[in-house]
Amino acid sequence: MTEFRYLSVEEHRRRILGLVPLLPAEDVSITRAAGRTLAADAIATLDLPPWDNSAMDGYAVRSADTASATAAAPVRLTVLTELPAGTEADPALAPGQTAAIMTGAPLPSDADAVVPVEDTVGWDPTAPTAGSATPASVDLGRPVQAGRHIRRSGEDVRAGHVIATAGEPLAPQRVAALAAAGIPQVSVRRVPRVVVVATGSELVAPGHPVQRGQIPDSNSILLAALVQATGTDVIHRARVSDDPAELRAVLAQTADDSDAVIVTGGASVGAHDVARLVLAPGSGGGVPLDAAAGTRTEPEHDAGPSAPQDPAVRFDRVSVQPGKPQGFGLLPDGRPVWSLPGNPVSAWVSYLVFVEAGLLGMQGRATTAPTWYPATAAEGWRSPPRREQYVPARVVSGPGEPLRVAQATERGSGSHLAGRLARATGLVRVPAETLEVSSGDTVLYRPLES
Repeated sequence: MTEFRYLSVEEHRRRILGLVPLLPAEDVSITRAAGRTLAADAIATLDLPPWDNSAMDGYAVRSADTASATAAAPVRLTVLTELPAGTEADPALAPGQTAAIMTGAPLPSDADAVVPVEDTVGWDPTAPTAGSATPASVDLGRPVQAGRHIRRSGEDVRAGHVIATAGEPLAPQRVAALAAAGIPQVSVRRVPRVVVVATGSELVAPGHPVQRGQIPDSNSILLAALVQATGTDVIHRARVSDDPAELRAVLAQTADDSDAVIVTGGASVGAHDVARLVLAPGSGGGVPLDAAAGTRTEPEHDAGPSAPQDPAVRFDRVSVQPGKPQGFGLLPDGRPVWSLPGNPVSAWVSYLVFVEAGLLGMQGRATTAPTWYPATAAEGWRSPPRREQYVPARVVSGPGEPLRVAQATERGSGSHLAGRLARATGLVRVPAETLEVSSGDTVLYRPLES
């Protein structure tokens, strides 16, 4: 009897990341760049701020003019002009003169400090004309230090500095930083165009009458939504029966306008597991071990990023629960294809653990691993030996309380419990060496979009 080696979660991820192709770069306006991945460093084209400017609404002064000011003997300065934000004016200030200045306005060359309007003698914010008119003079009851309330040119960023590096996702705050640094467009990786296919003769469209032996197709909708949440495009979503010809037809029809394929269902070793029969008909469902030596009968392809990779679609047993049967490789046309289990929770976990990383890798994302946070288990459950467990979880702690989580399905991973999956707010990851989680234990939790 042939024995099979289980791949670890990390080994399977490494194989995926080692095989997925890097998509080409394209230049886009920063107004369309949010969510994209930088293909090249973004370089500032100007100093930020571009010039010294006021950090407050107030008065631009020569600090030497304020040195003798006291509450008992205020210094009176003549207000020469008003400088709103956006002005190009640079008025000369003689001793004893000041300019009213608004936040963000360029600082006059002769000024070396700004006095906030609320620090002037007699300022009354409740007065009907407060802030609406520029006075002829202003009294100061205390001295101001040189440099006070001034934003210096280039203190944030200098022209030529890297604002964001290749491989970083362009979150809204990062796009804003690029705009502020005078960058009008950026080089980003093209977004993958993904085909999602649910297989199974038992599947019917949601809302369609369900006969005995049939179930609504939720997986194609689940996976399409997950793809879109990753910032990737779904260009075709299909549902096919267990007839291999139907899956082959979808693959052929989408070859020219897609970059990746996700198939769910039919990933195991049954007689009607159509994904395996079409994608890797010779696969027995795992990587065989040499019975005598206990080693792999093929070269070790996942030893590291520089190791040679076998691109063939392969169906492996992975040490994960749920989602043990996993298929992955490159189609003859070069598209990566993932074959995921058909149970809804297994498909959900498989996407989050394996597919998401690959789609990000295709975009050159520097970091493809999600962030996990420590949380306290509000209840206990068992975990299978030698398998990394991913449990749909829900937050049960209140706002402001330490993070506590419980099972969303109340039955471990419960790979078939599609209805209860709606309660999940994230995933809990349990290491392969952990056999049982007890109430009060610290676990790792990944929150997901609600």
